[in-house]
Amino acid sequence: MILPWRVYQMMMVKHPWKVQILTAGTLVGCSDVISQQLIEQQGWANHDTKRTLRMTTVGLTYVGPVLGVWYKLLDQLVVGKSKTVAFKKMLLDQFALAPSFLACFLALTGFLGGHSREEVWLKLKKDYKDTLISNYYIWPTVQMLNFYFVPLVYRLPLIQVVALMWNTYLSWMANKI
Repeated sequence: MILPWRVYQMMMVKHPWKVQILTAGTLVGCSDVISQQLIEQQGWANHDTKRTLRMTTVGLTYVGPVLGVWYKLLDQLVVGKSKTVAFKKMLLDQFALAPSFLACFLALTGFLGGHSREEVWLKLKKDYKDTLISNYYIWPTVQMLNFYFVPLVYRLPLIQVVALMWNTYLSWMANKI
């Protein structure tokens, strides 16, 4: 286990942007597999591979890039390493980014899933509030710890590992009928 971690760290130093995006895409895709197999209990014979590929694409093209840029921006907007700085970053993260990020995530997965504008809008009206409230149960504490203890280059990968279960929930929310 030590060797893969060292290789990952080395790659993070050489290519942080690429590795962060690939990590996000991979983990969002894995979350969809967990959602389909453990939560929805579809079984491998009924596994929707296209859905998993869509979710991986959302991780690669939306989750990874948006969060990667966001964490850099937060470090530029709120400078320092104190608990107060971590708290300010968490507040910005949860009240400036999270509401729009979740809405865009749900909309994007809906459109990529072939749903019409009206269907996506109905989905947002039905599930957005519950998803955002669930977000607030989990992420403020995680982000406080993340912003206070974790160096910038490791924030997105750490969050994506923690988010494995969160993304499983999001995959289920985004894809349930």
